[in-house]
Amino acid sequence: MRAGRPDIDGGVGIAGPDELGDVRRFSHEAMATIFEVYAEHPDAQYAAQAAQATFAIVDRLEGELSRFVSNSDIARINNLAAGESVRVGRSAIECLLIARHLFDLTGGAFDISIGTGLPTLDLDADSCIVHSTEDGVRVDLGGIGKGYAVDLMAELLEEWGIERALIHGGFSSVLTLDAAAAREGWPLTLSDPAAPSRVLARLSVQQTALGASGIRKGDHIVDPRTNTPACERLAAWVALRRPAPSSAGAEDGPRIAAGAVTDALATAFMLLSPEEIATICKTSPGLEAWILLGAAEGRADETSLLHFRSESEGAPPFGHPTVGGD
Repeated sequence: MRAGRPDIDGGVGIAGPDELGDVRRFSHEAMATIFEVYAEHPDAQYAAQAAQATFAIVDRLEGELSRFVSNSDIARINNLAAGESVRVGRSAIECLLIARHLFDLTGGAFDISIGTGLPTLDLDADSCIVHSTEDGVRVDLGGIGKGYAVDLMAELLEEWGIERALIHGGFSSVLTLDAAAAREGWPLTLSDPAAPSRVLARLSVQQTALGASGIRKGDHIVDPRTNTPACERLAAWVALRRPAPSSAGAEDGPRIAAGAVTDALATAFMLLSPEEIATICKTSPGLEAWILLGAAEGRADETSLLHFRSESEGAPPFGHPTVGGD
């Protein structure tokens, strides 16, 4: 991979990938993108086996969560009539819980139902049952699914004892574990999607999730609150520190789904005003964001990147749902 190669959605890249030493790279196509695992481990065969195990998770999730698979959990939810219920898998209910929380946090800017009535779905987390109180609700987990996948992939790598790793789904959903040896963090770049050679920020991160969203030429994002095209914001990036295991509850309990949260917030931050983004970041420990303004917002020069961060670096962040195993 070329240094700083941007993702087509968000302009994230690894700076100087050839300088990462003994880091091994594994790739897999799923969810209409390329998932990759960068892992540092002395045993190449063991690292490959661990990576393939994470890719099996992605394939499973795609079958369960894609609205285009006729018997998936999401397709069955979308077929509910008012008053009907359906039992779904743990992954589906967790994604719905996270999505509902972020719907509330963003005032509906992040809405997996695209305005068709997410709040009308009653979610029974203990029994994994979804009950629809109205007709016509249609959900699509495209804005959260890749982030959720990298969360579970990271957990599995840790179970395999691989602590130094980076995982991404199309480079719009990135999650880092500990940094490679002799480095303070994984070197990432944020680039202008419209001008990939223009690096806007350089990051050095570990134990951090990063979500990205952007507009390519000819694309637009629809605001689910108004069903109208959004302003011409060019890109948004959201980073969130993964909490220590003890911060998520019991010592061996589930981790907070940092990848799913950053995936969703990057989409929402393409729509929210800078003032609204600043408020969310200030009150959300461990959260950081960058937005690249477009001409419609009165900024078209090289100083149009705005940066926001929380006033506290503690964890866990703003009480969003946690992810557990199936």
